[in-house]
Amino acid sequence: MTDGIVLMDGVMLERTLKRIAHEIVEKNGGTEDLVLVGIKTRGVPMASRIANSIETIEGARPPLGSLDITLYRDDLSQIGEVPTVKGSEIPCDIRDKNVVLLDDVLFTGRTVRAAIEALLHFGRPRTVQLAVLIDRGHRELPIRADYVGKNVPTSLHESIAVHFYETDGENCVALIK
Repeated sequence: MTDGIVLMDGVMLERTLKRIAHEIVEKNGGTEDLVLVGIKTRGVPMASRIANSIETIEGARPPLGSLDITLYRDDLSQIGEVPTVKGSEIPCDIRDKNVVLLDDVLFTGRTVRAAIEALLHFGRPRTVQLAVLIDRGHRELPIRADYVGKNVPTSLHESIAVHFYETDGENCVALIK
């Protein structure tokens, strides 16, 4: 990544995801009744990597899904006439499960609100937890993450760019001024 200030290189990013995996296992007492759901787009590779780490730690891989929140956004009318829906894939019944939603950056909280609404269409989980790689502040809704890779205070004029090899061809996190 040539523009921006690198906050995490590939090694630090992997170390952070492994720490989050350990925290998830610890809080949930293992993998029983645990389901990971990545919010499209970059929450999906994040969820996959954390599932891999959990499998290494526990010897069991939690079910892994993906969630498209396009139709649940509160700014749908502002993003275009015909939104592109990528589809959700939830691999199991989530009723009475501990579901961990995963996303790359937590900002206003509106994406998470939409994700919770979308998730509830698949059933009522026992708990919904949130794991994010970066929490940059500036919440507009009363939402907080249960697992945070790194808190990065930002101005409203700055942004965070998360790149995963699966989606971007490289692993890093940068602050864009």
